[in-house]
Amino acid sequence: MTAACLMTTYQPLALSFTKGLGTRLWDQAGREYLDAVAGVAVTNVGHSHPKIVSAISEQAGLLLHTSNLYSIDWQQRLAQKLTQLAGMERAFFNNSGAEANETALKLARLYGWQKGIEQPLVVVMENAFHGRTLGTLSASDGPAVRLGFNELPGDFVKVPFGDLKALDKVQQAHGPRIVAILMEPIQGESGVQMAPPGYLKAIRERCTRHAWLLMLDEIQTGIGRTGQWFAFQHEGIVPDVMTLAKGLGNGIPIGACLARGKAADLFTPGSHGSTFGGNPLACRVGCTVLEIIEEQGLLENAKLQGERLLARLRIELADDPNILEIRGQGLMIGIELKQPIRDLTLIAARDHGLLINVTRGKTIRLLPPLTIDERELEMIVRGVCRAVSAA
Repeated sequence: MTAACLMTTYQPLALSFTKGLGTRLWDQAGREYLDAVAGVAVTNVGHSHPKIVSAISEQAGLLLHTSNLYSIDWQQRLAQKLTQLAGMERAFFNNSGAEANETALKLARLYGWQKGIEQPLVVVMENAFHGRTLGTLSASDGPAVRLGFNELPGDFVKVPFGDLKALDKVQQAHGPRIVAILMEPIQGESGVQMAPPGYLKAIRERCTRHAWLLMLDEIQTGIGRTGQWFAFQHEGIVPDVMTLAKGLGNGIPIGACLARGKAADLFTPGSHGSTFGGNPLACRVGCTVLEIIEEQGLLENAKLQGERLLARLRIELADDPNILEIRGQGLMIGIELKQPIRDLTLIAARDHGLLINVTRGKTIRLLPPLTIDERELEMIVRGVCRAVSAA
C-alpha cells in the first residue's frame, strides 16, 4: 500500500499496526510491541478496553449524530461529570485539542470585550504548544511549527515558562490590555518541561489579583496522566478555563473547554458552535473512560508507577554520559539527552519492541497507558536503556 496520496505532514516509520490490546500493539507481521506512547497520551485506559468496545458498539447501533440543535443526553452527563471532577461550572464540547484551545481564546476575547478592552492581550509561554490552527499557532512557540505561517492572527505576549519576574514585567508594561494567561501545567511537546514548585499557585494569585483569566491547557496532562484527574490539582488551585482532549476519548475524537465564574457565562447562542462536537458516541465514550479510571484505580496507579519509573530510569541511566536530565510527573516522563540520537524511535521499535517518542529532537517522551504494571514498567526501562546504549 502506498502513502503517495497523503499530504506529507508526517514522516511515519515504516510500521503499521493491525491490533491493540491493553498496553500492546501488533504489526502486520504479527510482532508484538509495548506501547509507551499511548497514541501521544490518548489511550490512557489501554487499547480495545472491553467497556469502551461495548459502549462504541451499542451506541453505534442506537444513535451517532443529531446535531446541537437538540439536547444530547450523553453530552449533559459528560459535562456534569467533568465539571464536578474539576470544580468548574460549564463545558463546551468539540472535536480536538486545538479546537478546545480556540474556544478558550474566544472566551478570552469576549472577556476583554465585555471589560471594554479594545486590543486585549493573552500571555502565553515560550516553548508552548497549543495546536496547529492559525489561532493556536499564534499562541504556540517554536520555529518548526510556525515556519511559513507568519503573520499569524491574535495578540499575544510571550514570557519564559516558570519565570514570575518576567510575568511581572509584562504586567507592568501591558497591564491594562492583559485579559488572560494561557499555559500548559507541564509543557509536553517541548520535552516534558516542569514548572518550579509553587509556580501555578503564584500564577493563580496574580490572575486573581489582576482580574485575568487563568486558562490551563490540560490536553496532554489531563484525564489522569499525572496521577491526578488534572495537573492543576497537584497545586491545590482551580483555573478559570481548562481545555481537554486526547485521553478523554481514548481514541475517539473529542475536545472540551471547561469554564467557571464569569468565563462560564460569556458565550451566548450563536457566539460559538460545532457541528460534530459533543455527539452521543464521543460523549458516551468520554463517560466510559472516566468510569474505567475510577473503577480500576488508575489515578493511584499512574502516581505509583510513575514514581517507580522515574526512580528506575534514574538508577539505570545514572552513568550514561548522554543523559542530561530525567524528569516528569505521574506517567508523563521526559529523558533529555545532551546530543540528539538519530532514529532512536526506530531503534527502540525495531530492536526492542518498544514504542517511544522523541520530541524537540533530544527528549525521549514516555506516555504509557495508565494501566501499566510493574513488569511492563521494567520492560520500558530495559528497552529505553538498551536503545540509548545501542544508538
